[in-house]
Amino acid sequence: MADLSLLQEDLQEDADGSLDFVSQDEMLTPLGRLDKYAASENIFNRQMVARSLLDTLREVCDDERDCIAVLERISRLADDSEPTVRAELMEQVPHIALFCQENRPSIPYAFSKFLLPIVVRYLADQNNQVRKTSQAALLALLEQELIERFDVETKVCPVLIELTAPDSNDDVKTEAVAIMCKMAPMVGKDITERLILPRFCEMCCDCRMFHVRKVCAANFGDICSVVGQQATEEMLLPRFFQLCSDNVWGVRKACAECFMAVSCATCQEIRRTKLSALFINLISDPSRWVRQAAFQSLGPFISTFANPSSSGQYFKEESKSSEEMSVENKNRTRDQEAPEDVQVRPEDTPSDLSVSNSSVILENTMEDHAAEASGKPLAQVEVLSAALRASSLDAHEETISIEKRSDLQDELDINELPNCKINQEDSVPLISDAVENMDSTLHYIHSDSDLSNNSSFSPDEERRTKVQDVVPQALLDQYLSMTDPSRAQTVDTEIAKHCAYSLPGVALTLGRQNWHCLRETYETLASDMQWKVRRTLAFSIHELAVILGDQLTAADLVPIFNGFLKDLDEVRIGVLKHLHDFLKLLHIDKRREYLYQLQEFLVTDNSRNWRFRAELAEQLILLLELYSPRDVYDYLRPIALNLCADKVSSVRWISYKLVSEMVKKLHAATPPTFGVDLINELVENFGRCPKWSGRQAFVFVCQTVIEDDCLPMDQFAVHLMPHLLTLANDRVPNVRVLLAKTLRQTLLEKDYFLASASCHQEAVEQTIMALQMDRDSDVKYFASIHPASTKISEDAMSTASSTY
Repeated sequence: MADLSLLQEDLQEDADGSLDFVSQDEMLTPLGRLDKYAASENIFNRQMVARSLLDTLREVCDDERDCIAVLERISRLADDSEPTVRAELMEQVPHIALFCQENRPSIPYAFSKFLLPIVVRYLADQNNQVRKTSQAALLALLEQELIERFDVETKVCPVLIELTAPDSNDDVKTEAVAIMCKMAPMVGKDITERLILPRFCEMCCDCRMFHVRKVCAANFGDICSVVGQQATEEMLLPRFFQLCSDNVWGVRKACAECFMAVSCATCQEIRRTKLSALFINLISDPSRWVRQAAFQSLGPFISTFANPSSSGQYFKEESKSSEEMSVENKNRTRDQEAPEDVQVRPEDTPSDLSVSNSSVILENTMEDHAAEASGKPLAQVEVLSAALRASSLDAHEETISIEKRSDLQDELDINELPNCKINQEDSVPLISDAVENMDSTLHYIHSDSDLSNNSSFSPDEERRTKVQDVVPQALLDQYLSMTDPSRAQTVDTEIAKHCAYSLPGVALTLGRQNWHCLRETYETLASDMQWKVRRTLAFSIHELAVILGDQLTAADLVPIFNGFLKDLDEVRIGVLKHLHDFLKLLHIDKRREYLYQLQEFLVTDNSRNWRFRAELAEQLILLLELYSPRDVYDYLRPIALNLCADKVSSVRWISYKLVSEMVKKLHAATPPTFGVDLINELVENFGRCPKWSGRQAFVFVCQTVIEDDCLPMDQFAVHLMPHLLTLANDRVPNVRVLLAKTLRQTLLEKDYFLASASCHQEAVEQTIMALQMDRDSDVKYFASIHPASTKISEDAMSTASSTY
């Protein structure tokens, strides 16, 4: 016991000492505390000083002298011998710089004078961690535009130029080159061209360190996009040719990866005459890793040849007659055969698209399915975007005559290209007997004769069907060979997936008039054994339909689309997510055929895959506009009611929206018989359901109908409200709670019930009064006041309902 009392005394003394220590700190000024701990021998204390600099500045921000004093102490702290303290300080610099920017009247030029010199000095710090944090800080400052242009030219760029000098430390030089490349898009063309480009060109030829050349190659495309076409063609392309033939395979691989960006910064003629031959060399490279990167970049590179006159991306406008559009198409195609157009029909969703509009739609909507298909939001977005950019950039260029293109093609004959060992005949996709027989074993792939129209062609005839004049034929031949089974063994096991990613961009580039060049490749990919390949096509088939037009879509894509509908769930989700986008492009008669198959989406490989059913509900909301009221009632209604009773609440919530939109469409039809029948079915199946979850679903549907004005209030009062009010006597509190919310927050907010006294209003008020006297406290609460939450999703979350 004596020992215990002594221990208690010691603890009390320590606590008293700590309190004295804290009280002493509280008596110090912010600057006093800063000085006290900055001079501490304890490294942790000095780290804490660096971490608390921003808070100290905020405390003294009203006094300019104190602010300057804090900044001066930052300069002294920057000389700390401990790397962790310097790194901690550098992590705080962007935050302090932002504070200085917001308080410029109090501390003008603070960043330029006190902070920026520390940042650029740390770029050459001996400690790797300090250098990394300073590089990150510099890029963050540039990105937030916190560094003045004058400072960039006089303080940042000179230091980077010095760090990339021939006698500079190897690691520092490599890092400085990377920083120069990354900051180029932020500082703009002028500074990049004057201060960064000359040294960048020197670094591309650094014969001592391949790491430097590799960094230059990896960032080559970014530099080209910043400096523009003239500087790229005059100064950068010669260096790029050297890097592409570098003796280190890592440098050549980096060149292959940035090839599309470089191509985008050059004119069409250079792409065709110089870059094409250079790319063929990379595809034929001795290193498998270089070939792999080159094949991944092949589709994106091909897409840079896109041109509106060849891609055929012209759409009819709804307001113009077919005769007017026919004349316009003749003018647009410049004596070429008019491309197939997307027909506009009364039942179709109006496609009021111009060339630019279609480009925007294609570019924007590709992001969703690319992300879903692979987790790489950019492998199809980049390809399609490049094709669209090239279309707009090259539209003003003078069209090269067919004769000239033919001459250029002769120059690019694959047998005459250096380091190219690929036989022309071998470049045609070689499908083994085993792969050809796959169609008979894969039950989910359409095998009608229309998928093999060219099967009876001889090899020479087959090759002639794939000749076009939009891109160099050697490039297209290599792209078509990506489905060759031997490529998976010699290049990349996922080469077919890369081919599938690029296909929409390549198709856009070639134009619908050259679809015959890609048809067989697309069919081969659609029957690939890897589900990831088929999944990729499934996510982009609606984009391809826009590119090809309704006639080619009906002939070549619909059979494949039908096969995807019967595929694995991982593939089906691709077509389901864009079901509306695809079906709206079809003729009404063809579109109606899919009404019979929509029910099949309710069946999944895994019954717990509730997100599949939720996506189906989302798509059905969009499909309502594509079908007549009778079709909606006969085919979509049963699916919607089935989803409203789903085991998963998230599916049900989307389905309530679906049913309410269905009520709106059917009630607006003439006569509104289908709408009345649907309402009666809702009352019978849900409003009088023996299960409380069904009755709760009925209240949710009514709430959505009111919120979205799916029915005129007088019609709602006649058809739905009497059945809704009867639930005030429901035996389950959850149903009564939701009813109280709906009446108080939704129904009584409508002018129909606020402006006029009627028997309906009286019935609502009597029901609310009854709910205010309910035996359940929650029911009383929601019947008496106006809680902030009024959204159906929030109501659903707050009302007790099981997830399954």
